[in-house]
Amino acid sequence: MAKAVALCSGGLDSTLAILAILKQGIEVHALKFITPFDCHTQRGKSEKGDPASLAEKFGFSLIFCTLDTQFLDIVKTPRHGYGKNMNPCIDCRILMLREANKIMETIGADFLVTGEVLGQRPMSQRKDMLYHIDKETGLKDLVVRPLSARLLRTTIPEARGILQREMLYGFSGRSRKPQIALAAEYGLKDYPSPAGGCLLTDPIYAHRLKDLLVHTPSPSLRDIALLKTGRHFRFSPTCKIVIGRDKSENTEIDSLRTATDFLLRVEGYGSPLALVRGQISDEALTVAASLCARYSDAKNTGEVLVSVFRRDNVSSLRVTPAGNMALEAYRIEKRKRSLEISQTELLS
Repeated sequence: MAKAVALCSGGLDSTLAILAILKQGIEVHALKFITPFDCHTQRGKSEKGDPASLAEKFGFSLIFCTLDTQFLDIVKTPRHGYGKNMNPCIDCRILMLREANKIMETIGADFLVTGEVLGQRPMSQRKDMLYHIDKETGLKDLVVRPLSARLLRTTIPEARGILQREMLYGFSGRSRKPQIALAAEYGLKDYPSPAGGCLLTDPIYAHRLKDLLVHTPSPSLRDIALLKTGRHFRFSPTCKIVIGRDKSENTEIDSLRTATDFLLRVEGYGSPLALVRGQISDEALTVAASLCARYSDAKNTGEVLVSVFRRDNVSSLRVTPAGNMALEAYRIEKRKRSLEISQTELLS
């Protein structure tokens, strides 16, 4: 039996591509990449589009592959530039196909499969770019795109009779109506919305990432993971403050702290956790404490007592909850004021 390795995001297009190949009696080994920029990096976290559930339901095997430092490198310096916001879509596809090629060689698969649709994305899914990506990865005519195959040149598995071209499709453009109709034919009901699972396309996240790379050119994976959660504030070029929005974010922030970070919490009230990272001065802690108080249940009171934790040491600060001017000046997403403004003015 012929074998194929298929890129599987759990989205509608990649799932349909796999089902189209299974329909022709091909053994499919789906490959799910885990990157620091996935909306969810935990396996099986989402019910809709969970690759493990799809594999069990439709009868294909599933392989997880983590891309950490390699992916971060292309995000920082993509050879082919960025697509939407900070998404290095072309270099991302090249990296994933190269990694998939290694697995294809390891298991002795005959070809690769992706769920790409011609013209769906203006940068990476043009016909000339699809061919360029295949050439860059050394996979010329070995990548089958079942949803648009009839609009593309004949691939090696088609020429060899492993695949029947007439059983593939000719979808193009951004409309999802053909895919939705095909999903109904295959009995595929639960699939995620087409918003995508890559945070690099999100404008707020992209702004946070740009800020991090400007001030921390070689960030740790903890720094990257922290971008997904909380409210983010920049006290100085070397100091950052992150404040949780709910219990789950407080837990996540606590799990990502290092030995040199400070954690702050308002005592006696419902309170977020505030994490302070970098070169931390007394002034930075005072600002962080005031921001923490602003988002606590004590925001409408006068002075608030804020506990400050670092390693096994605990101290406290008495501050006034921050005003709107401080929020706008320090908030990374919407910084409107200069850091040259006096701290006294900001906290008034």
